[in-house]
Amino acid sequence: MTDSPAFPKEFLWGASTSAYQVEGAAREDGRAPSVWDSFCNLKGRVDNGENGDVACDHYHRYADDVALMAGLGLDAYRFSVSWPRVLPRGRGAPNEKGLDFYDRLIDRLLESKIEPWLCLYHWDFPQALQDLGGWSNRDSVGWFADYAALCAKRYGDRVKRWATVNEFSVFTLFGYAFGWGAPSVADRAVHLKVIHHVNLAHGAAVDTLRALVPNASIGAVHSVQPMRPETDKPEDVEAAALFDEHWNWAFPDPQLRAHYPPRVAAAIEPYVQPGDMARIARPVDWFGLNHYAPVYGRKDDSLIWGFGFGSPPPEMPRTDVGWPYDPSAFREVLLDLTKRYRLPIYVTENGFGTKADEAPDADGRVMDDKRVAYLRDCVGMMGQARAEGADVRGYFVWSLLDNFEWGGGYGTRFGIVRVDYATQARIPKESARWYADLIRRSRNPG
Repeated sequence: MTDSPAFPKEFLWGASTSAYQVEGAAREDGRAPSVWDSFCNLKGRVDNGENGDVACDHYHRYADDVALMAGLGLDAYRFSVSWPRVLPRGRGAPNEKGLDFYDRLIDRLLESKIEPWLCLYHWDFPQALQDLGGWSNRDSVGWFADYAALCAKRYGDRVKRWATVNEFSVFTLFGYAFGWGAPSVADRAVHLKVIHHVNLAHGAAVDTLRALVPNASIGAVHSVQPMRPETDKPEDVEAAALFDEHWNWAFPDPQLRAHYPPRVAAAIEPYVQPGDMARIARPVDWFGLNHYAPVYGRKDDSLIWGFGFGSPPPEMPRTDVGWPYDPSAFREVLLDLTKRYRLPIYVTENGFGTKADEAPDADGRVMDDKRVAYLRDCVGMMGQARAEGADVRGYFVWSLLDNFEWGGGYGTRFGIVRVDYATQARIPKESARWYADLIRRSRNPG
């Protein structure tokens, strides 16, 4: 795959993180617990019993991290706000110290000529609201709209790029169907309510941002991966089809087409009130795509929907974390989404995870050649998709830093910058050098 596909000078290059995965300072300056703080306290739920209490200490080291971004030549940084940091009870009185942190971060980004892309929700739901039913309570729509209004009023003078929610399908499936993530529920009725209420909350947040942020550019971030049946057995084909609707289409279809995909629609109908679909399908400006690898689905009666994760074909190569290595799927998804939704696409996450420590060599360099190869292949496929008509306007690598990878704790590393968790020292990896060079060459072709 070519190392330098053609991208216009205005193409946006960035990196992404999320609050709970990098900030740390879990009990400082008025921050209250989220559902992930609670989940990490459950024995055996996170590898090695790890948590986000310190993470990458971005809360204290943000200025150094912004300097790293500037050194790479990034155009933009996608981060999330920690809801329980700015609203410890999830609603009511805001926490000024928490709000101040994002003021400092945003101002430092702008001083460094890096555009802030603010995501309102990346899974750290306030535990105080979870105690009231969380997303399964329809009142959550209003809670989220009020939280969006707080952020819009505080940061909307400087932040123009807004995402409502990150990976709707992943946190709802893992948290409310499979029981593998916070808040560790596995209940069909609860899962369906959560899907619908999160969609409604997205729509309410879009309207709130439109009303309060002049010239806002608003989108949402969806995980879209080709869904393939593990075998051609009818039961696996049908299970994969239902899995596909839940993973890929249960959120963007209602948000952008004003209807649920057919299998989900039949199940969710009891929870849909008159006018709800119009409340969900609010106009947005772009589609945020998180893409990593195809998913293989199979029948699994041990899980509540009867579908689960299958295995890719034995001849398919895999990444170090066991995911299929198939960059051609990236091109497939970009072309399909352009046709399906007719919106500009920003790739808001794409990256390579490894279980290796990736320690510095004798010269102090971190040689992550597998990550470089994967990113090169994916960027090449993105360039090919653009040449074939995909409306892709930007790319954010996941992730800027090694960080807390949810149930995988700190044993999985996705960063283009290595973090030594004992010392918090940062070392740009070879992938960071490669990425900086790609950005430089895209701006100065020839």
